This record gives sequence, structure tokens and C-alpha cells, in this order.
Amino acid sequence: MPLLVSPSWAKEGMFTPDQLQQVSGELKEAGIDIAPDALADLTGFPMGAIVSLGNCSASFVSPEGLVVTNHHCARGSVQYNSTADKNYLEDGFLAAKKTDELPAAPGSRVYVTTQVTDITDRIRAGTTDFDPLERFAAVEQRSKDIMAECDKDAGYRCQVANFYGGAQYKLMKRLEVRDVRLVYAPADAIGKYGGDIDNWQWPRHTGDFAFYRAYVAPDGSAADFDEANVPYQPKHHLKVSASGLKDGDFVMAAGYPGSTNRYTLLAEVENTFNWTYPTFAVLLQDWIGAIEDSAPEGSDARVKYESRLAGLNNFEKNLRGQMEGARRVGLVDRRRSREAELANWIADNSARAEYGEAISLLEALSEETAKAARSNFWYNNVSRPQLFSAARRLYRLAKEREKADSEREPGYQDRDMAFFRQRMEVIDRRFDPIVDKAEWALFLKGYLKQPQAERVKEFDSALGLSADTNPEEFPNIVEQYYANTKLGDGNVRLSLMDTTVGQLEASDDPFMQLTVAMYEYDRNLEEESEERKGRSLALRPAYMEAITEWQREHGQLTYPDANSTLRITYGTVLGGSPRDGLAYLPFTTLEGVTAKDTGEDPFNSPARQLELINARDFGPYALDSLNSVPVNFLSDLDSTGGNSGSATLNARAELVGLLFDGTFESVNSDWDFDARTTRTIHVDSRYMLWVMDKVDGANALIEEMDIAQ
Repeated sequence: MPLLVSPSWAKEGMFTPDQLQQVSGELKEAGIDIAPDALADLTGFPMGAIVSLGNCSASFVSPEGLVVTNHHCARGSVQYNSTADKNYLEDGFLAAKKTDELPAAPGSRVYVTTQVTDITDRIRAGTTDFDPLERFAAVEQRSKDIMAECDKDAGYRCQVANFYGGAQYKLMKRLEVRDVRLVYAPADAIGKYGGDIDNWQWPRHTGDFAFYRAYVAPDGSAADFDEANVPYQPKHHLKVSASGLKDGDFVMAAGYPGSTNRYTLLAEVENTFNWTYPTFAVLLQDWIGAIEDSAPEGSDARVKYESRLAGLNNFEKNLRGQMEGARRVGLVDRRRSREAELANWIADNSARAEYGEAISLLEALSEETAKAARSNFWYNNVSRPQLFSAARRLYRLAKEREKADSEREPGYQDRDMAFFRQRMEVIDRRFDPIVDKAEWALFLKGYLKQPQAERVKEFDSALGLSADTNPEEFPNIVEQYYANTKLGDGNVRLSLMDTTVGQLEASDDPFMQLTVAMYEYDRNLEEESEERKGRSLALRPAYMEAITEWQREHGQLTYPDANSTLRITYGTVLGGSPRDGLAYLPFTTLEGVTAKDTGEDPFNSPARQLELINARDFGPYALDSLNSVPVNFLSDLDSTGGNSGSATLNARAELVGLLFDGTFESVNSDWDFDARTTRTIHVDSRYMLWVMDKVDGANALIEEMDIAQ
């Protein structure tokens, strides 16, 4: 349920910075030492130090552009720079000096939000009377135009985000740092300790931290990688606490949570938990198996697919937690009850009748959208293979370039070309034809099992599939594509960025021919989706206005669902009891690392670390009440995916850790916050410093940071 504004429930809520003034009293009562208003100042301390990596959160921790985030957020860059012979995933990476720092994976960015402006009127004006497709197109075009205005300031890449289902729009002005370099990442045996077994579990003993550095041109402007570039000098950076926290202390996190679904309707919940999640969970197990079977341990292919495997394993376990959590808290019944209460409130006053009409139409739209998602599920999967995806993007680029830049689809404008090029480049380090073929054969097998009504005749015709096609034929069908394509060559992909529609349509590359054959069908699917989104843009804001007004009358503050924009959440260091007979202590310690160690992955702690722990060489990093160094700790903060890497701050806004996970019982909080079970897992700054100091010898980085004792 949404936030109830009282001290006992003040821990729920991913607040936008401008909302914090409304809960300043609760923040003070919870124990914050800095002025709550400071958290609304994006260019001041501490918010000026909080950054986004695009898919994770991070923060500046030195005046020389040093950025700390989670190990699993930087692991893609570690993998990108690794080979079977030079495997930084296994060995870890530490740059002895700045000139040894490695370029992060292509597309890596550091974004600093410097200003947030409400642009609701500019986006929504007059759209009420538009038909759905016109409404969608108008909102998209106005968003692009506003971002283009903002992007004119050199070094910025701006973002338009919608809140409350499109009831509110804000322009995020973001400084974009394009030269990002890998500085330090512990070996997987520390940064990924426990692996997929411990993922989403407590007790946890994972050193999930790593460091990047942001670079700019000598004149301070944003620039692509160049050896002449210099470290970015942020206006603010966080002090790193060596004294940390204790049980019950105030704690808060600032970051960029990805998405939550706390205001979805019953129909959306039922479709997700009765069909989408169970179907995907089964597919994920087969998908993981296909990659592992075709990319043996120790092979270069396995190194290339480590990041994908980690993501798929994480997603699979998350889905199981979501489904179990929904069953445990009775999510469907809770959502049904909330909608009944809202309906009763609307019926009590005839002036609210328009809310009821909008919600009724939105419910029907939700059912329609769910049906389309089920129907398109397997076609979307057979479109996943990397070379087919590359061909589709390249052909779409050629199509879009026939339009004026301002009229092109997002992702295909001039502002997007650096990302586009980097996506084409990164395939070289994350693609293996044997694995890609195994994935495609798996998806084709699932597709072929679907009823004829959910098959796509254009796709069947292009691949020569029929009701009589046997899955045993898939290897030969797939092989014809990979044996005759040149899209596995990065230089070829990059050269095709500058070709015309006619040239691509004349291509004899089988993936490009398949792309051309499917283009009109794909565009029809896209238009149908846009029409539904256009209806939603008229209906969902009315639903959220009803929710907001209803909750306000009950003393509740409606915070928006997460949408990858800057948020703050606060609470306390706190253990818990997620179910009968199970108790979670708030801290884990070094001794837990040795207790789990088996000498085999994923419990293969480095020998140096085990020696230090056995010698009780804790340095100045021990917590007296534990008589050991704390490794991870729990809090009751409200978080979700995208929060990974979020700076965990004490009452003085000093860095005391990094948010990196949640407990298995709490993953369902994306849909429904449950105060008893929701617990967030953080890596403790004392463990980070201990590993850097004692295990990996990253003393130069410690000296570079401001350490608060």
C-alpha cells in the first residue's frame, strides 16, 4: 500500500527530491542530522555527488572524479576487458596509476542530474481531444523537441520522464560524462562471492563494490575517450565513513530506481502473476541451460556471456521471489480489495463519476494489452538473436534517416548515434555464433509449439516453417543464416550504418532479408502498441488523480512509481523476521565468509583474505559490538532494481555502504510494500575499506578519498 505519513510507516516511499519537504518532520524524527531541504538541492551537497550510470546508481567519492558503484554494475566493463587468458573476472583489476585505467564497456556513461523542471503543461496541452495515435505522437514529439532544446547546452543529455501514469512530466537536465574508465574491481571471489546461490538471500557476504573514474576534455567539456582527457572534478563528493553504522541507526539511500508497479490494476497483476512470470520463469531455466551447454566453463565464449548469464540467473531468481511473495501476501486479493475501496469512494460522490468511467475503460485496456502481450510473447523471443537484432536496428536506422532528424523515432536521432555505434561495437565482445545459434534454436522450439493463431505467417514463410516442421530441423535452418551472414564482423555492422534503404533491401545477407520481410509486420505491431499507449495517456492520469485524492483524504502521500529518476528513501539499520521461526540479524561478519568457504566457485574466497580473517587482522574497521568487520547489513529501505549502487548514507550524509540487493522475501515489494518482509541489503563501507586496504592493496584510492573516522 502507498505511504502512510506517520513515523511507524515513514520507511515506505521512493521520494522525488521535491517531495522531501512534505516529510521533513518525519526525516528529523527518524534521525537525520543535515537539513532535509538539502536533499532537494540537486547541485548542493550531498545530492550533487549522486549520479546515474544509466542502469545503475553511483556516487562521486573524490575530487578527482572517482565513482563508486556495485561490482555487478561494473562487471560488464570487467568482462568487456577480459579474455580467457587475461581474466579480470577471476583475478580482479586494480589500476596502479591513472594511466593504467581501462576504458569501460562501450556506451558507459556517468549522468549528473543538475535540474528538474515541471513541463506537464507543455506536454499535455490540448491532447485530451486527440485520438489515441495523435495523442501518443504529440507527447512523443513534444518530448523530443524539449529534450533537443535542453541538449543544446554542451555536455548535457536531457531526459523527459512521466510520473503518475502520465499525469505529470518533468525535464531532467543531466550532465553526461562519456569517458568512463575502470579503476578497480575486486575478483569475483569477493565481488560476486556466493554467486547465484546467495543472490537475494540473507545472510550475505558479498563485496559488491567497484570503482570507475569520470574523464572530460582538458577544458572541462564532455568528450569521448582520449588519452589527453583529464579526471572530471565534481562540485561535490561524499566522505566515506570508516566508523559505519550500528543496529537501529538512521540510514538513507539516494539513487535511480528502475521501475515499480504499485499502482497497477488488478487485470495487470493477474496477467503478470498468472501467465507472464510463470511462462518466463520456465523459459529462463532453458535459456540459461542453452548458454551453459554451448559455452563451456573456461572458454572464451563463457567469458563473453558471463554478464548475460548473471543477468538471466538474477532475473530467474527474482521472478521466483516475486511469485512466492505475491502468494504469501495475497497480492491479488489485496489489489482487488484496494480497487473495491476506491470504487466505493468514487460512488460516494457523483462529482467523481468521471474517475469511475476512466477506470472502467482502463480496466478494459489492461485486458487488451495483456492479451496482446501473451500473443506476441514467442515472436518477440524469436527476434532476440544478436545478429537478427542488429539487422533490424540497422534497417530501421536507414528508414528513419529518410526523415528529418526531429521526426525520427527515439533511438534513431542524431543524439543517439554514439550509443547506436557503441551497441554495434560491443557485440564483438558479447557474441559467439555457437551460443547465438543455440539461443535461437531454443526460441524457435517454443515458438513452434504455439497455436497457429499466435504464429506469424510472414515469419513462418521467411524461415520455411510449417505445421509439419520438426524441431530437429532447427539446427539446419539456423545454420543457413549464420553460414551466410557477414553481420558477425563489427566493421561490416558499422559500415551498414551509412547505407540506404535500397542498398539494404538489395542485400543478400539472410538476416537482412529476414528483417526486410518482417518490417511491415513489426511496424503494425508497433502502431497497435502506440494506439494502446495513446489511450492509456488519457485514462491512467485520471486513475492516478483518483488514487491521489482518495489517499490524501486518508492522510496518505502518493509517491510516484519508480521510473529511473532520482529518488531518496530512508529508514533504519534493521534485521527482521520475514516468516515464522526465521530471524535475520542486521549484520554479517568476516567470520561468515570463512564459514561459507568451500574453495570452489562461488564460495572460493581468496587465500589472502582467508589468512587475514583467521589472523583476525581487522585493522581499524571492526565494529566493537560484533568484535569483527561487518561485511553486509540490512535496512528497511524501500528499493528496487536500478537502485543497485545507490549511495547508502548516514545521518550526516557520509557514505556508509552501497545498496546492492534485497532479500528473497522482499522482491515482491515492486508490486506491494510489506513492512515486515521488505529488507534491503548493503555492502558495508568498513568491509570495502578493509578489502581495499588489507586484501587488494588499493591504498592509493583510500588516500584519494576523504575518510571519515
